[in-house]
Amino acid sequence: MNLIKLSTWAKKNGYSYRGAYNRFNAGRIEGAFKNETGRIVVPYKEGVCPLKTIVYARVSSHKQKKDLERQSQRMQEFCISNGWIVDQVVTEIASGLNDKRPKLGKILNLKTPIRLVSEHKDRLTRFGFNYIETLIEGEIVIANRSDSNKEDLMQDLISIITSMVARYYGQRRGGKKAKELISKL
Repeated sequence: MNLIKLSTWAKKNGYSYRGAYNRFNAGRIEGAFKNETGRIVVPYKEGVCPLKTIVYARVSSHKQKKDLERQSQRMQEFCISNGWIVDQVVTEIASGLNDKRPKLGKILNLKTPIRLVSEHKDRLTRFGFNYIETLIEGEIVIANRSDSNKEDLMQDLISIITSMVARYYGQRRGGKKAKELISKL
């Protein structure tokens, strides 16, 4: 393990020197200390990089665009309150049932460790959250987790009903479109 100067640590972790100094004074840099010359040094393992923080916000329709902006802002504030630097903000307008969301797909294909921050589990996906947790190298942080298993079970039930209704009405809409096209021929 090497010792590096606080200024070097700040650059590697995306902080200004003053921000790193403030973190040091607050005791929020693990293992940092002043050496015999008064220089602040930080233990650093070569090859170990801090997690990049990515905020993911999603809404279902363009009518909810303002909600998307507010959701994104809340998650950025959540990250800042936890002392994380937000490296990227990804916003998407797509159904939670849609498993072909290009922006989420890019995040899942990243080969570097990340911290993925989202407001609710259903912002990432309606189903298969555990699969996403397995695919992500790093960690997923959900800001508003349910407090009880009962609440979690109710959310799963609502997701199933939503999925079935969407499929049913999607088929009906598709059938109507097909009839319209046939009648025009």
